[in-house]
Amino acid sequence: MTIWVILMFLTLMVFLLLGYPVAFTLGAVALIYGGLFLGFDFFILLPLKIWGIMTNFTLLAVPLFVFMGVVLDRSGLAEDLLETMGKLCGKLNGGLALSIVIVGAMLAATTGVVGATVVTMGIIALPTMLKHNYSIPLATGTIAASGTLGQIIPPSIILILLGDQMGVPIGRLFMGAIIPGTILVLLFMFYILIFAWQRPDVAPSISNNSNETNIKHVLLTLVPPLALILAVLGSIFLGIASPTESAAVGAIGALILAALHKKLTLENLKDSVRQTTKLTSMVFMILIGATAFGQVFTGMGGDQLVLNAMSNLPGGMWGFLLISMLLIFILGFFLDFLQICFIVIPILAPIAIQFNIDLLWFAVLIAINLQTSFLTPPFGFSLFYLKAVAPDGVKIQDIYSGIIPFVLLQIIAIIVLISIPQLVTWLPDVMDKLHGL
Repeated sequence: MTIWVILMFLTLMVFLLLGYPVAFTLGAVALIYGGLFLGFDFFILLPLKIWGIMTNFTLLAVPLFVFMGVVLDRSGLAEDLLETMGKLCGKLNGGLALSIVIVGAMLAATTGVVGATVVTMGIIALPTMLKHNYSIPLATGTIAASGTLGQIIPPSIILILLGDQMGVPIGRLFMGAIIPGTILVLLFMFYILIFAWQRPDVAPSISNNSNETNIKHVLLTLVPPLALILAVLGSIFLGIASPTESAAVGAIGALILAALHKKLTLENLKDSVRQTTKLTSMVFMILIGATAFGQVFTGMGGDQLVLNAMSNLPGGMWGFLLISMLLIFILGFFLDFLQICFIVIPILAPIAIQFNIDLLWFAVLIAINLQTSFLTPPFGFSLFYLKAVAPDGVKIQDIYSGIIPFVLLQIIAIIVLISIPQLVTWLPDVMDKLHGL
């Protein structure tokens, strides 16, 4: 049976790499191997599991946050933020790149839609950076990496899914991700400042006059998104609303911001609902397929096989942590974050419990690791998004070389968080004490 479990997993990987739809591949492989070795009666309880997924109140936050992000993407928020931050930071060497990181962090805390963020910044900021003689690898790497910050900075869809898969409260997970997300932003900015200091000729300052950056314009641009961030995250952290309820607050706030930007048209609203339905359906179809796969994998003894293998690793808990992080990082070259989340995490989470690993800490480490899957070739989605909108002179090789420093910075962030777990657990513990928990 051990051989067949391994073959089942390899079959799945082969079909995924061949480009077959993830959800249906998961379900088909599960039905074939489950029918052959466990009998079709084994699937009698599967509909109840699927019903449990579809009626999960926590997962209702997924379509609401997706809707919030899609509406904000169509509201012109990103363009206003890029223009304003570009003027504020333009006088510094590397100022345009710094402004992109700041805007990427703000968009991560509002929209959280990686593809939309990368495409928007690529269309607006990349031509401007190239016009001012910025290094092509620095420009493309900054845009691609900053666009992925929505994977770790809450409210993040992947944090919601990880929390559901690992049984970690979403509110605590959001709080635990704030300091790591901030560390990642600071690492990006520090690298850009060092790069600009060493090579000011390819990360120059841009002269601008004071009339362009008046306080009123800055406030009108920055206050609305900051207010939305405060409303969404503040309502969770203060215990006013659950993550699902705060997602509804965010969706309403997004509609208000779109109205203020005069972009709340019937056509935009229909497009937003349509896009939200597509993205949400994709997530839940993959989750249903992964549930079937996980049930068969467990029924054939795959969970015990992995547990025995991981338990016998040298180094105990630290050996498991190293191997699991390395496994997720390597899979990120070939699979997207949803596939890894639904296929690998249900296997690793029980083993982490066996080693008494704090699942909150483990989940945040995984989230940052999954963030790199958007940047690593050959299937890094941020790379494809950026190449699709980049000017003719930008080659895919430039984008690949540009993301290398940022992937290394993400690895450094993971090492720091492994060395100092309190960077993840401190804020959730403080908030629990304030709430008397």
